[in-house]
Amino acid sequence: MERRPPNPMNRVILTLVFAVLLIVCCYQAGRCGDSESGTYMMKSRFYHKVSSVSQEMLRIITPVLFLEETKAEGEQQTSQALSELCDITCPSLSYIEEYGSGDEMAVAVQTVPVSYLENGGEEEDSGYSAPVTSEEPKVEATTQESTEELAKQENEKARQQKKGKKNHTYSARYTDQELSSFSFLKSTFYSIDGITPVTSKDLNAKKLLSKDLTLTTGQSGPKILLYHTHGSEAFADSRSGKKKDTVIGVGDVLAKELQDKYGIEVYHDRQVYDVVNGKLDRSQAYNVAADSIEKILQENPSIQVVIDLHRDGVADSTRLVTTIDGKKTAQIMFFNGMSRIQGKGEIGYLKNPHRTGNLAFSLQLQLAAADRYDNFTRKIFLRSYRYNLHYRDRSVLIEAGAQTNTVQEVKNAMYPLAKILNDVLSKK
Repeated sequence: MERRPPNPMNRVILTLVFAVLLIVCCYQAGRCGDSESGTYMMKSRFYHKVSSVSQEMLRIITPVLFLEETKAEGEQQTSQALSELCDITCPSLSYIEEYGSGDEMAVAVQTVPVSYLENGGEEEDSGYSAPVTSEEPKVEATTQESTEELAKQENEKARQQKKGKKNHTYSARYTDQELSSFSFLKSTFYSIDGITPVTSKDLNAKKLLSKDLTLTTGQSGPKILLYHTHGSEAFADSRSGKKKDTVIGVGDVLAKELQDKYGIEVYHDRQVYDVVNGKLDRSQAYNVAADSIEKILQENPSIQVVIDLHRDGVADSTRLVTTIDGKKTAQIMFFNGMSRIQGKGEIGYLKNPHRTGNLAFSLQLQLAAADRYDNFTRKIFLRSYRYNLHYRDRSVLIEAGAQTNTVQEVKNAMYPLAKILNDVLSKK
């Protein structure tokens, strides 16, 4: 399809109009150039208006219109001519075409090199944001100073680790620092009778826990004497007249476990010392038991451990029970006699040369239990008198459960008790 050229008179008029518009456009562009940098949006929109008007005027008056060619060829040449004219008359249009206009220009202005923030730029106040990369910066020791610093840090780390291991000399659960505190030791591990004075000299953790209580070998015969001052003590479901349902029957379980599983020979004294002439009488039980204990020790010099196994007496609403290995298990309590009374001092006729050994034995057992089992032991009870604990360093009175426990719950407690006894006596 051919195109005819416009009337020559129209060409003159349109040329004059275009010249006037071009002058006005340049003038406005100059004014925009003098304004603040914050007017990028307004300038870009103005340039786009100029571009659209210029394209329309050029489409009419450009000499290309006189050429006889197809519509497609004409539009291609018109676009090229427009581009060349705009580059001369309004260079800003080329910038907008390449870099965008309005918001895009504002974003470009806000972009800041990473080095700015690395060199101390005010990251919070500047409003700039550095590009985020997925890789973390790598720190390399490139100087002697940095190498020495890294070596120092490694040495300090190793020292702390080594210190940490020493920090649990006596217990996996409690630190040496905790155990060295008299107030921590007393409040955490002991229940003390109101008339019984106890000092930091008595409860010196380092002295008590460093004492070697392992059994000596080389002499045949039993190593443990197990007896019951109150042999008639029974439990919630004990059958009348059945010794195996009393604390003596519980002792049978402990003796068997120590011998069969841990190879520690036990002398189990199954006599009842708290029944006289068929009647319950505990007023003289400790004196009566003492005679038998002394005889047994004389006949068996290999015995190094003396255990008096009881059951406690508590309120009927109290249940001393926990769960170990999925079984309901009675809680136990270690008991020490201090042979002294508040305000009166040492009890002269109840001397105990093995008091420190007794305290060491019960505390080591308490920590061994804490390391292995949760909530198995109650606090160690300290009371004024002696309770026949003066025969050996490794002497202890043990309360296994109470009258509110079942026979089976208390017998279940003998297995973890045998284990912690072996822990302390063999250091395994």
